[in-house]
Amino acid sequence: MPEMLQPIPPNIIDDAVIAALEEDGAYDDVTTAALVRGDQWGRGIIVARAAGVVAGLPVAAAAMTAIDDSVSFDTLVEDGERVGPGAELAEIEGRLSAILACERVALNFLQRMSGIATLTRDFVDAVRGTNASILDTRKTAPSLRHFERYAVRAGGGRSHRFNLAAGVLIKDNHIAAVRQRGVAHLGEVVAQARAGVPHTMRIEIEVTTLDEVQEALEGGADIILLDNMSVDEISSAVRMIGGKALVEASGGVTLDNVAAIAETGVSYISVGRLTHSAPALDMSLELGGV
Repeated sequence: MPEMLQPIPPNIIDDAVIAALEEDGAYDDVTTAALVRGDQWGRGIIVARAAGVVAGLPVAAAAMTAIDDSVSFDTLVEDGERVGPGAELAEIEGRLSAILACERVALNFLQRMSGIATLTRDFVDAVRGTNASILDTRKTAPSLRHFERYAVRAGGGRSHRFNLAAGVLIKDNHIAAVRQRGVAHLGEVVAQARAGVPHTMRIEIEVTTLDEVQEALEGGADIILLDNMSVDEISSAVRMIGGKALVEASGGVTLDNVAAIAETGVSYISVGRLTHSAPALDMSLELGGV
């Protein structure tokens, strides 16, 4: 379990939960209104149907209590904890109409975030014993970046720059744009970026060949991102860089090759699939009497 899991700001959670409940028609649940008395009381347990790492309990709690704050949501495990099939994750008690109206939104957040945490933990476990950290990317669902990156951290990964304003990362299209103006050497690209941002910002640049690695080094890049290189090329690049810059590997990273990439000596391995392709962790809400 991560030692320190920075929480999602409450206002971010509240805004997302309200938008999701409105999208789902939770404030006008016609089925529940037709079948459930307003004063009917009940209790439910959220149960994991598959093994995985839990993430998103505070978000599920906010969803379950948004319509009726008298509903109680008691967690039985913690975010970042690995659970097995059948594990009870949280107990909910209150008006059944509110529980039923909020059920799907709460589970959607919890299942998606737990799926991301589970996949992240698989990658983290695969590189255990090396110096490499597993990073997320900006390949997140629109408006859900706070949630998906929290889930990555719950799984033991780390976060890359949060958004475009948070750091310099010179990618292939930036390089193409600068080269339209006649700048060919990556060292000059790095120098131009450094001159245009606060001196406290590190400069990271994406490269695809060993020649570009050399140019990035000559420009004094702080971090060199090796994009879609083979393990042998990454090994050669790490030796060439020789500690003069931090090294990140990205592109084509899978559970089958991530250990080999980590063993080359890179500092970071960024994995887009953590957020764009993680399968949701199967869960359900089981209702019982009081």
